[in-house]
Amino acid sequence: MATDKQTKIRTRTRDGVTDVLVLVDHPMETGLRTDKKTHMKVPAHFIQVMNFFLNGKEVVTANLGVAVSKDPLIGIKLKSAKPGDKLKVTWSDNKGESGSEETTIN
Repeated sequence: MATDKQTKIRTRTRDGVTDVLVLVDHPMETGLRTDKKTHMKVPAHFIQVMNFFLNGKEVVTANLGVAVSKDPLIGIKLKSAKPGDKLKVTWSDNKGESGSEETTIN
Protein backbone atom coordinates (compact mmCIF):
# COMPACT_ATOMS: atom_id res chain seq x y z
CA MET A 1 0.00 0.00 0.00
CA ALA A 2 1.49 3.33 -1.00
CA THR A 3 1.58 6.11 1.51
CA ASP A 4 2.03 9.88 1.51
CA LYS A 5 5.20 9.65 3.61
CA GLN A 6 7.96 11.55 1.86
CA THR A 7 11.25 9.94 0.84
CA LYS A 8 14.21 12.12 -0.15
CA ILE A 9 17.51 11.02 -1.68
CA ARG A 10 20.75 12.98 -1.87
CA THR A 11 23.88 11.70 -3.66
CA ARG A 12 27.43 12.96 -3.92
CA THR A 13 30.26 11.31 -5.84
CA ARG A 14 33.85 11.92 -4.80
CA ASP A 15 37.00 9.95 -5.62
CA GLY A 16 35.00 7.19 -7.33
CA VAL A 17 32.69 6.59 -4.34
CA THR A 18 29.07 7.76 -4.24
CA ASP A 19 27.63 8.69 -0.86
CA VAL A 20 23.86 8.12 -0.73
CA LEU A 21 21.66 9.60 2.00
CA VAL A 22 17.98 8.67 2.25
CA LEU A 23 15.59 10.54 4.55
CA VAL A 24 12.12 9.08 5.18
CA ASP A 25 9.30 10.95 6.92
CA HIS A 26 8.16 8.13 9.23
CA PRO A 27 7.08 7.98 12.92
CA MET A 28 9.21 4.90 13.78
CA GLU A 29 7.21 3.95 16.89
CA THR A 30 8.58 1.11 19.02
CA GLY A 31 5.29 0.04 20.57
CA LEU A 32 6.68 0.79 24.03
CA ARG A 33 5.82 4.50 24.30
CA THR A 34 2.71 5.56 26.23
CA ASP A 35 0.49 8.34 24.91
CA LYS A 36 0.42 11.10 27.58
CA LYS A 37 -3.26 11.92 26.98
CA THR A 38 -4.80 8.46 26.75
CA HIS A 39 -2.22 6.53 28.81
CA MET A 40 -2.42 3.77 26.18
CA LYS A 41 0.56 2.24 24.41
CA VAL A 42 1.23 3.75 20.97
CA PRO A 43 1.19 0.81 18.52
CA ALA A 44 4.46 -0.22 16.90
CA HIS A 45 4.98 1.38 13.48
CA PHE A 46 8.46 1.09 12.00
CA ILE A 47 10.30 0.52 8.73
CA GLN A 48 11.39 -3.10 8.43
CA VAL A 49 13.37 -3.14 5.19
CA MET A 50 14.92 -0.61 2.82
CA ASN A 51 16.21 -1.71 -0.61
CA PHE A 52 18.60 0.14 -2.91
CA PHE A 53 18.61 -0.53 -6.66
CA LEU A 54 21.27 0.74 -9.07
CA ASN A 55 20.15 0.67 -12.71
CA GLY A 56 17.43 -1.84 -11.75
CA LYS A 57 19.76 -4.24 -9.90
CA GLU A 58 19.45 -4.59 -6.12
CA VAL A 59 22.76 -3.60 -4.53
CA VAL A 60 21.91 -3.12 -0.83
CA THR A 61 19.22 -4.36 1.57
CA ALA A 62 19.01 -2.69 4.98
CA ASN A 63 16.96 -4.39 7.69
CA LEU A 64 15.71 -1.72 10.08
CA GLY A 65 13.66 -2.02 13.26
CA VAL A 66 12.41 -0.30 16.39
CA ALA A 67 15.87 0.95 17.41
CA VAL A 68 15.92 3.47 14.53
CA SER A 69 14.77 7.01 15.34
CA LYS A 70 11.84 8.96 13.92
CA ASP A 71 12.38 10.24 10.35
CA PRO A 72 15.37 7.94 9.76
CA LEU A 73 18.37 9.10 7.77
CA ILE A 74 20.10 6.08 6.22
CA GLY A 75 23.46 6.38 4.46
CA ILE A 76 25.37 3.99 2.21
CA LYS A 77 28.43 4.18 -0.03
CA LEU A 78 28.48 2.82 -3.59
CA LYS A 79 31.75 2.16 -5.43
CA SER A 80 30.09 0.97 -8.64
CA ALA A 81 27.88 4.03 -9.29
CA LYS A 82 28.68 6.48 -12.07
CA PRO A 83 27.18 9.87 -12.92
CA GLY A 84 23.98 9.31 -14.90
CA ASP A 85 23.14 5.96 -13.24
CA LYS A 86 19.60 5.51 -11.91
CA LEU A 87 19.18 4.91 -8.18
CA LYS A 88 15.89 3.71 -6.70
CA VAL A 89 15.17 3.28 -2.99
CA THR A 90 12.15 1.37 -1.68
CA TRP A 91 11.01 0.70 1.87
CA SER A 92 8.21 -1.14 3.65
CA ASP A 93 7.03 -1.11 7.26
CA ASN A 94 5.33 -3.43 9.72
CA LYS A 95 1.86 -2.03 8.89
CA GLY A 96 2.12 -2.76 5.17
CA GLU A 97 2.89 0.82 4.17
CA SER A 98 5.64 1.40 1.64
CA GLY A 99 7.36 4.11 -0.30
CA SER A 100 9.95 4.66 -2.98
CA GLU A 101 11.95 7.38 -4.65
CA GLU A 102 14.23 7.52 -7.67
CA THR A 103 17.09 9.83 -8.62
CA THR A 104 19.97 10.09 -11.04
CA ILE A 105 23.50 9.91 -9.67
CA ASN A 106 25.29 13.22 -10.17
